[in-house]
Amino acid sequence: MRTFALLLLSVAATAATVAIPASGPRAEMADYRLDPEHTTVAFMVSHLGFAKTLGQFTEVDGTFRFDEEAAILDAINVSIEASSVTTHHEARDGHLRSGDFLNAANHPTITFVGTGSEQTGDTTGRVTGDLTLLGETRTVTLDVTLNKSGQYPYSPPDVEGRPYHIGISARAEIDRSDWGMTYGVDNGLVGDTVEIILEFEARRND
Repeated sequence: MRTFALLLLSVAATAATVAIPASGPRAEMADYRLDPEHTTVAFMVSHLGFAKTLGQFTEVDGTFRFDEEAAILDAINVSIEASSVTTHHEARDGHLRSGDFLNAANHPTITFVGTGSEQTGDTTGRVTGDLTLLGETRTVTLDVTLNKSGQYPYSPPDVEGRPYHIGISARAEIDRSDWGMTYGVDNGLVGDTVEIILEFEARRND
């Protein structure tokens, strides 16, 4: 299988927050950071055409600026540690970190930097950004949904009070061969198309 994300994404990246409409209490840009305990950067890819293998990256960091009322998103930056890939199979994970796939030794970090966004519905949007993987940078577009925003119902152990959070879901598809990751493509061992799955909460820095 192979590994991939970003992610964003991402966060995306995660970064996945974007042109999503207003429901927040203040109309100004605010700084947000991904909540590492509630951030999932995952992917699915075909194995021999029989089934899809699900994997994820466990080390993800990301920040962005967002005006919730005006639906303006800015300064999206997400980084993913390539060596943190896991499919819950030790031998396969080692292969994913090798030169056949992520080449984590030579390219330890996957990054997503946002370049634009657009609102497509009351709680939906698209985020476009530059995904850098294996030393190559390509444009990726994420379909994003704002699930919920508001004060947290309790105080997390690392902060006082109840911080303001937003919850995001984002999806994208990429062809890994666009980044030069071609192992198993020609003989059908591993699919070229990778489904990227982002689910995260981000905390506003008040």
